[in-house]
Amino acid sequence: MLPNILVCFPYSSMRSIIRVENLSKQYHIGARQAPYLTLRESIANAARSPLNWFRRNGHSDDDIIWALKDVSFEVMPGEVLGVIGRNGAGKSTLLKILSRVTEPTTGQVDLYGRVGSLLEVGTGFHPELTGRENVYLSGAILGMRRPEIQRKFDEMVAFAEVEKFIDTPVKHYSSGMYTRLAFAVAAHLEPEILFVDEVLAVGDLAFQQKCLNHMKKLTGSGMAIIIVSHNMAAIQSSSDRAILLQSGMIKAEGSPLDVIETFRHALSKGKDDRNVYNHKGDGANLDDPPDIEIESFEMFGEDGVSKRNFRFGEKVRIKIDVNARCRVDNPFINFGIKRADGVIACNFNNWYDGFKLGYLEGRCTLEGWLPQFRLIPNLYEIHVLVWPWGGGHTRSDMTAAAPLAAATFGDFSIYGLGLNAHDGVFQSPSMKWRFTRDDYVAESGSIADDTIYQAFQDKEPRSFRRH
Repeated sequence: MLPNILVCFPYSSMRSIIRVENLSKQYHIGARQAPYLTLRESIANAARSPLNWFRRNGHSDDDIIWALKDVSFEVMPGEVLGVIGRNGAGKSTLLKILSRVTEPTTGQVDLYGRVGSLLEVGTGFHPELTGRENVYLSGAILGMRRPEIQRKFDEMVAFAEVEKFIDTPVKHYSSGMYTRLAFAVAAHLEPEILFVDEVLAVGDLAFQQKCLNHMKKLTGSGMAIIIVSHNMAAIQSSSDRAILLQSGMIKAEGSPLDVIETFRHALSKGKDDRNVYNHKGDGANLDDPPDIEIESFEMFGEDGVSKRNFRFGEKVRIKIDVNARCRVDNPFINFGIKRADGVIACNFNNWYDGFKLGYLEGRCTLEGWLPQFRLIPNLYEIHVLVWPWGGGHTRSDMTAAAPLAAATFGDFSIYGLGLNAHDGVFQSPSMKWRFTRDDYVAESGSIADDTIYQAFQDKEPRSFRRH
């Protein structure tokens, strides 16, 4: 079969519904549509620039880029495929080819079913028309017949939550309202295949979750979905399988968690895994070493082995090394866990648990025995911060507060069945803390579940016992 042809046939649940073979797309940098020329103009141009005749289509190899190069994969009915990668990796180009917006340079795509696409916010919407009129217009562009649109109209409007504004011109809509209505039309098209680009990032979190839940419902009826997103949490929770595009080629393919981990490691490759912020006092020389430096961070499993990969429900021990070049009284050291979508999943620190460190000076170590990690299987960023006692919590404006030192130490992963996408944000006390300063060692006493409430009420840290 010749390239640049997309074929649609009836499909069987026993075979793939999407088949992509050796797909490539070439672009010419700075290329413009050539104007129509007369024979005389063509001969004159060739005479003026004879070297162009020795170039391919008038372009040198330096002018050519491959947005996609030999991409091949299959998607089964009822499967959700997530596509991730850096900006410019070829994700949107892939969806445009699959949606028949543009043609490939080489390769073949077979689509066995009715196709719906949501590539841009408000696809097919006219700003001067009302929401009601645009539902009919967009639905018609996507291939829905008028009786089908009428039958599903109320359901689409209710899903988009724009009932009050349905007869208002969409030029007055916010981008979020645009997104909700556009997605509602595309999702209720009930195609066998649905392509979704990074449009859900415009909606609020509640609507994003609503869309993801709706897509899961659609896959139950056999619909295949390809979703492109920079939201790793959405890819991990909604996809059955994922591919990583890098420079137009498939770098990794497999389970969403494994592919996301490969992507995260690729992003951090060649960079310092530890991003550091250090506070310096007023009048300090910028070339002077910081007053407080977070030197290292380690995590240990229940077997005592240092690692970054933990099963769901495993108990974890952490070890934080700090170097204080000046004395800092009553500090608290925080271990923060951040999800891929930027949400803080939980924090562990000695202030929450009422464990006083006394002071930091010289090289000090804080060890923490943490409870079972009941986190959604995913990748999590590691953040370590040093604050004065109470930190920003004692201020009326948290945004004006700054830690004495802060550092990130890459990420760790949770694997296993675990919880679902609605769970995973929690706050629990630690099991035990141990603080070491030279030959001085202190351990926390019993930590109650309600200790955190006392931390916000007490003005003075509670005592500790010396070993």
